[in-house]
Amino acid sequence: MNKPIYKILDAKGRVLIPREARSAAGMDYGDIVRLDVQNGRVSVKKINIVEVGDKSPEAVEAFVHAAIREMPEESQIAIAVRLLELIQQRKEGRHG
Repeated sequence: MNKPIYKILDAKGRVLIPREARSAAGMDYGDIVRLDVQNGRVSVKKINIVEVGDKSPEAVEAFVHAAIREMPEESQIAIAVRLLELIQQRKEGRHG
């Protein structure tokens, strides 16, 4: 992929990475990507693990997504059930 591709940011600041660019970079649905900004340039890199110590909501979410993809289905279901329980408790005003 040598030819530049031009895209327009949408109102939320999103841009679609074309399929051929994702394929060339080895990116697929659910992969974690790291965005870096340096000298006015934004770079996107597929990564396999989030840096240790990064506890930002985005890093935690990326880690959870990556971990869940590798889990057996029974574990995925158990986690989904627990998350739904926590959400329900929060809606009812109970924490714990």
